Amino acid sequence: MFTYDTVAEAVNGLKQRGYSIDFNLEPNRLVCHQTKLSLAPEDFEITEIYRFEGNSDPADEAAVYAIESGNGQKGLVVTGFGISAEGLAEDMVEKLALRH
Repeated sequence: MFTYDTVAEAVNGLKQRGYSIDFNLEPNRLVCHQTKLSLAPEDFEITEIYRFEGNSDPADEAAVYAIESGNGQKGLVVTGFGISAEGLAEDMVEKLALRH
């Protein structure tokens, strides 16, 4: 198991290990705007997750998800800590919250 002290370390370490696609979280899918790749919750698995808490500011809390699609494409999602249901489809909230 890998350990990282910062979000930047986690992102860099995962990218070095092949998680090269930058995903953005949309209401019912993950999307990479550079490649136009789009994954619904049933199209990917979360292979690793790293949580980071700010020392003094709760707004500094974040989670880095390592994602792998069914056909082996690997990427990252960086979110604020604690998935909020606001604006997200229920199946996406459930998928991300299961590993949170």
